Parts: sequence; C-alpha cells; structure tokens
Amino acid sequence: MTRTKHDYNAPVLALSSAFLFGASTPIAKLLLGITDPLLLAGLLYLGSGAGLALVATGRRSLGLRRSEAPLRRRDLPWLGAIVLFGGILGPALLMCGLTLTPASRGALLLNIEGLATMTIAWVVFRENVDRRIFLGAMAILAGAVLLSWPEAARAGPQLSWGSVLIVLACVSWGIDNNLTRKLSAADPLQIAMIKGLVAGAVNLALALAGGAPAPGLRTVAAAAAVGFFGYGVSLVFFVLGLRHLGAARTGAYFSTAPFIGAALALPLFGETPTLALIGAALLMGIGVYLHVAEAHDHEHLHEPLEHEHRHVHDIHHQHEHTSDAPAGEPHSHGHRHPRLLHKHPHYPDLHHRHEHEHA
Repeated sequence: MTRTKHDYNAPVLALSSAFLFGASTPIAKLLLGITDPLLLAGLLYLGSGAGLALVATGRRSLGLRRSEAPLRRRDLPWLGAIVLFGGILGPALLMCGLTLTPASRGALLLNIEGLATMTIAWVVFRENVDRRIFLGAMAILAGAVLLSWPEAARAGPQLSWGSVLIVLACVSWGIDNNLTRKLSAADPLQIAMIKGLVAGAVNLALALAGGAPAPGLRTVAAAAAVGFFGYGVSLVFFVLGLRHLGAARTGAYFSTAPFIGAALALPLFGETPTLALIGAALLMGIGVYLHVAEAHDHEHLHEPLEHEHRHVHDIHHQHEHTSDAPAGEPHSHGHRHPRLLHKHPHYPDLHHRHEHEHA
C-alpha cells in the first residue's frame, strides 16, 4: 500500500508556507522604516483576514462547491486559544522584545519557534519521531541558527528582558502551531480568515491606543498585500501541512523560512552571499531531504473514530453514505472509521496519531 496523492503534496504545502512567510520578511522590513512595529503587525494580520474573506465571498458568489469541513461550535475554544497565542500574544511579545533587543540577537532568538513547535509536538502530543526525522529537524534548525549566528555573536551573549520576551513569543507560536493541529481537519481558509481578522483588529487597536500614528493609504495597501500572501495564504498551506504531516514535521519544514527570507533579501538589498548563508542552505537542504525521503512503514491499529473532514474514498474511507451526503469527491461530511489493522507507509496525519514503542 502507498501514500495517497494528498500525502505526497504535504511537504510541498509546508515548504510553500515557509516560502511565502520567508519572502514576506524582507518586504516587511522595508515597511518597518515608515510604520510603527505593532501597527504593522496589526495591518499584516488584518490584511490576511480581509483578503481571505474576499476569497471566501468570491467562492460563494461563483457557486463553487465547498469541500472542506466548516468550523463547529466545539472548535471555538481551540480557535480562541489559537488567536490568543498566535495572533495576539506572539506578535505583541515580539514587538516589545525587539524594542529592547538588537535586531541581530532577535534574529537568532526567532529560530526558537521551530524548536518549540517540534519539542511540544514530541513531548506533549507524543508525535512519533525516529532518528532520521530528529536528525533532519536538527539540521534544519542548525541552518537557521548558523544563518543569524555571525551577527548575533557580535552582539554578545548577554541575556536581557528583550531576549526573554522574544523567547516567550516563539513559545507562544509553538503552542499556536500545535493547537492549530487540533483544527487541521476543518476549512483552513476559514481558520486563517478568522485568526487574521480578530488578531489584526486587536493588534491595530492596541497600536493606535498606544499613540501610533495613522498609516497612509500606500502603507495600508502594501501591508495588506504582504499580509494576504505572507500570513493568510501561508497559514492556509501551513494548516494543510499540519493535517497531513503533524506539527513536528510541518514545523521543521517551516524552519526554512529564515533562509528563504535571507536569500531573497540578497537581490532586494544588494547584499552578497556569505559563508553562513551557503552553510545554512546546505544544512537545511540535508534536513529537508531527510524528511522528504522518510519511509515510515509498520503494522498499526486504527481504533474506531468519528470525525468530519475533506476526503476521498481511499483505503481509510470505505464508509456508507446517507441520502443527504454531498455528491462528488473530494467532499466533507461526518463519517465513522471502523477498527482497522493494516500496514502501509504513513505520516502522523489525521488518521495516524497512534503510539509507538520507541516514542
């Protein structure tokens, strides 16, 4: 038995999420020169939510069939926690930390997000990790650290309150990434839209209440465009990655974002490649290869399960349909999985979050 087509696309989705977010970073740096940091964070999130709302409205206007499962009332506590940790606390802590910390040291500390995501996934949520995946994750993380270490080293090893706040921001995003996995069966566009609108409105209100000057229309338009692609579309891809890969692997792929941003900044700012950048590219390339070439295959047991998500009738979805079930595939409806014992290659996706003897 082999993985489905959707499984093979999962690493591409996770890397695309990292690419969009990483590409947005150097552009956001340009906007920081003319915009209050917390205000910019609000505009980026608000732009992502508003852009995705337009996409959702356009989809309904064109009569396009919705194949994703909608958020339900039982999902609201998880969604509220995601907005709080990832959309409000994370950006607020980061902006406050950056005001007290040199940018070089902040760049190094931001790499803790990937480590926090992987650690929480492995320790708290018991996602499976073998030696190959661990080495791949460490190679990606080492590349991210190497990328910012030369500048950070000149800043000295001092620990400041600014550094503490940035670390707390990274931990908040690590919590956010793992909690988002709980909702990864639902419509990723709806999740990202709500998160962007709520978090963006809160951050914007906090910035204006703190005396930040109102931005011009050009700044708003630029921030909205960057936010839509770098935060909105990126988050949609990230949620889909979580659905098929789990939090640890998706977080590892997303850790390539600092390298992507630095590589794109070279032509944008006229910088020349450094040995650190080349070394980071090699380490991250090795890490991504170790993950993409993963072949996790063993006999495993599926306990009976009832849930709702977008699916096709593959080996895990051989259920009966009622008269009101949506036609065509893929589609979404509540369905029950019977007890099943089988063996095939798999990731820790929605249907493979079982225990392992070596975990």
